[in-house]
Amino acid sequence: MIILSIDTSGVDCSACVYDSENDTVLGEVTENIGKGHAELLMGIIDDALSKAGLTLNAVERLAVTIGPGSFTGIRVGVAAARGFALSLDVEAVGITTLETLAAYHQRQQPGQPVAVGLDAKRGECYLQIFAADGVPLTEAALVSLEDARQSLVGFDGAIIGSAAPLFAGAETGSGPDHFPIATVARVAATKPAHQPKPAPLYLRGPDARPQSGFALERLSPA
Repeated sequence: MIILSIDTSGVDCSACVYDSENDTVLGEVTENIGKGHAELLMGIIDDALSKAGLTLNAVERLAVTIGPGSFTGIRVGVAAARGFALSLDVEAVGITTLETLAAYHQRQQPGQPVAVGLDAKRGECYLQIFAADGVPLTEAALVSLEDARQSLVGFDGAIIGSAAPLFAGAETGSGPDHFPIATVARVAATKPAHQPKPAPLYLRGPDARPQSGFALERLSPA
């Protein structure tokens, strides 16, 4: 199955064309842009498809990060994935940033439970715990750092993500959370058919008024 995965949930704007049958990345592009995903996403997708030597019509499934993360960035990615899925008559799958980070870590160090904590500022974090086989043990949640520390007492596994230093008493997190865009496609490849349509997972309202009136440049399937 040819999967097109996109990520606009954080500081990166990324796209990947992935062949799930051969576990092969056919083309990928990642740019660390901070903001402005709506302006660059279509070009990045086009570049990834060009590297793969394919057109949009070859895509059999869309995958997109749905958060938690940048409020506006998440909206851009989800809207693009759902639009492509509709025009191509294929399925779009939403993958959380927490699940993606857990999957990336467990691909590097398999057989270990993992707690993923993302720095949400204001003394809070996004937290989710996964079993050694990647199955979620808790729901994704926005919690105080103190509650997170308490919930991780006695946890026998890896603690990763930008909030990990905060759990140990540091004053600042480790900075933006990055992951290979191919991980999003690999996780999507494990999902059975007939998934719910991607929807943003914010967990907390926006810090600023969301951008209005932005439009994604249209990318032709041919």
